[in-house]
Amino acid sequence: MKLDSIDRKIITALQHDGRMTTQQLGDRVGLSPSPCARRVRLLEEASIIKGYAAVIDEALFGLPISAFASIKLSRQHEDDLDRFANAVSRWPEVVDCYLMTGQRDYLLRIVVHDLAGYERFLKEKLTRLEGVASIETSFALTQVKRSNHLPIISEA
Repeated sequence: MKLDSIDRKIITALQHDGRMTTQQLGDRVGLSPSPCARRVRLLEEASIIKGYAAVIDEALFGLPISAFASIKLSRQHEDDLDRFANAVSRWPEVVDCYLMTGQRDYLLRIVVHDLAGYERFLKEKLTRLEGVASIETSFALTQVKRSNHLPIISEA
């Protein structure tokens, strides 16, 4: 799907407030409600808009610890990568997981209540997963920036 300037305006507006009505969105991007709703539906059907969610303050919710775990697998065969990805996708503590280039295979961001919670996660899940050769963990001290907003660049 090729995005035009109106699509980009819709995406930008929805990134800032996914709860606005179609009327409000249309007013913001210069469309009447019906064509605006049609464009949003097309963006959703193309999976450019994957869904809508509330942004939760992790610390206030009781999950103040963010741990970043760099994982090295013993082998990087496709089935090993798939097994790891499938396991990690089932663990709610893992909020982000990336297959990486470089010396490590995966980077995970894990959120937990406290250090004991991370230790439990490590002992009961991560270290029990077949094929994990090593784990290096760093803990975030302060979150300087977090954003769910993509940098939308208007058409040239």
